[in-house]
Amino acid sequence: MFGFYRFASVCPQLKVADTAFNTKEIIKMGHQALEQNVAVVVFPELCITAYTCGDLFHQELLLKNALVCLKKIALEFKDSTMILGLGLPIRLFGKLYNCAAFVQKGKLVALTPKIHLPNQREFYEKRHFSSGKDLLYKEVDLNDFGKVPITNFFTVKGNGSEIRFGVELCEDLWTPAPPSGELALAGANVILNLSASDALVGKGDYRKNLVLNQSARCMAAYIYASAGVHESTTDMVFSGHLMIAENGTLISENKNYSRKSEIIYADVDVERLNMQRLSEGSFQNYDGSNFYNHAATFVNIKGVDKIQYRFVPPTPFVPTQQQNRDANCKEIFFIQCGGLAKRIEVSGAKRAVVGLSGGLDSTLALLVMVETFKLLNRSTNEILAITMPGFGTTKRTKNNAVAMANLLGVELRTVDIQKACLQHFKDIGHGPATLDVTYENVQARERTQILMDMANKEGGIVVGTGDLSEIALGWSTYNADHMSMYAVNCDIPKTLVRHVVAWYADCARNFIADEKTAHSLSAVLRDILDTPVSPELLPADTHGQIAQKTESILGAYEIHDFYLYHFAKYGAEPQKLLYLAKYAFAGKYSNKELERCLNLFVRRFFTQQFKRSCIPDGPKVGTISLSPRADWRMPSDASFSDWEDA
Repeated sequence: MFGFYRFASVCPQLKVADTAFNTKEIIKMGHQALEQNVAVVVFPELCITAYTCGDLFHQELLLKNALVCLKKIALEFKDSTMILGLGLPIRLFGKLYNCAAFVQKGKLVALTPKIHLPNQREFYEKRHFSSGKDLLYKEVDLNDFGKVPITNFFTVKGNGSEIRFGVELCEDLWTPAPPSGELALAGANVILNLSASDALVGKGDYRKNLVLNQSARCMAAYIYASAGVHESTTDMVFSGHLMIAENGTLISENKNYSRKSEIIYADVDVERLNMQRLSEGSFQNYDGSNFYNHAATFVNIKGVDKIQYRFVPPTPFVPTQQQNRDANCKEIFFIQCGGLAKRIEVSGAKRAVVGLSGGLDSTLALLVMVETFKLLNRSTNEILAITMPGFGTTKRTKNNAVAMANLLGVELRTVDIQKACLQHFKDIGHGPATLDVTYENVQARERTQILMDMANKEGGIVVGTGDLSEIALGWSTYNADHMSMYAVNCDIPKTLVRHVVAWYADCARNFIADEKTAHSLSAVLRDILDTPVSPELLPADTHGQIAQKTESILGAYEIHDFYLYHFAKYGAEPQKLLYLAKYAFAGKYSNKELERCLNLFVRRFFTQQFKRSCIPDGPKVGTISLSPRADWRMPSDASFSDWEDA
């Protein structure tokens, strides 16, 4: 369903050169994978014989037994479409090769010989094996198996998700130009690696980085299985490292040095990989016809009806680990500062002007402006913050805006917009008691007019505060808060804005020299973080509290950010968006609310494109941007009917 396939990586308990014991364990682990509806299961390099047989590889009995055992394993799973990747030594054309054998439905579908043979320090593979480089894309008549293609590229017959496999064996990954790079360019979106990498201090982390980086570089899933502790002999120890990665993200990994057979699972989103390749990378510039001409073919494999072995983060824009989150927030903040600094320098602006509401977005914008002026060695008093109380402004937000401006050392001016708005209501014949969209937008446009005119008067530029979530939903007033001369938050979704402000509050001492001031600023920022998100365009309630709460109208921003991420980055269809949301937000939001938010997201995303078509410049900080000049070029009048009916 939706392009998900379950993969398994196995490290079976083995005995060196005991093919019967090894085969029994391989079959046992294969059945465990089959019970979990696995599509492809990968075992370590030379697992049927074990990797550390040494000169026993030159024994006729071992080679014959390996083929007999391969046949036995294949027949054991003849009633299943599950693919098994197994390692064994095979003699072909008078030479011995370290091969990966792929079996499905009782047949040997193809062989992949190892290309790069390590032959230094503790490794001496060239003593026993020949490189398979010149053997690729030939065919061999192999005893009971009949004619078998020799290839490292596979396609799947009759499969709607366009799943294609490339194969590497251990050292192939460690070379300067791994075969998987060219295989990926040819269309392989899943790389299988049968390995026997030994354990050394620091090697595990290096190995993990290789897998993660190669999966990211290839925009592919990478299934890695390595030999375990029972291979250990003489001068070598093995850890049984198992990994499954997807485009640079580790989905599953085992704990090393287990004395029992180990298996890990992961539900890989192949559809997501395919969609990302359409919009990113250089995959469209490569002709992979040669690989397709020599590809082996698997019969159709089963996708996963219900994902289980995969973490779907509910806030995909926000790293789950605190350390990574803080590092991202810091980098985002200084990207914003760098962009604004360039605009101020080139424009020759004497001042920077911002509307300060006491809400999250304007708070982040002001923090960026202050740090930018420090970077430019200019006084923060050259920043002009204007608070413009209207009909819905509460004491809480007004007081926080005033306190923050004073603590940061910027000039603060207050312009009450109520009188001007009442006059405008009178001019256009609108009753002030009619609390409709006109009532709201009059206030928003009055505020923007004040900011623009004040910037002209002071020789400055208006810094915009709107964030990526608002831009996606069109949650702004056209030619009001929709417009500025540089929009510092335009690529940061609401869920992430919150974390950047929280990060600044945590490390305010790094920005504010006076400890007391830094402490007071942190307290103000934390109160702002606790304030409900609101444009404050409708009157407060009878207790003077915010009555107009954005998330009560739109739904939670984290839901919309979730939909935005998977829609814009991976082109996920509506039903898949809903499926993923139900999995990610299980127990937090009802299915009815997730459906409501999805319908609202689709409708607003399409109908509000005309606003995005003319938004101001702003710094790109992440892989998702809705700038009409770079990342998102969409017709303003596209129909959303297909998405609404999906």
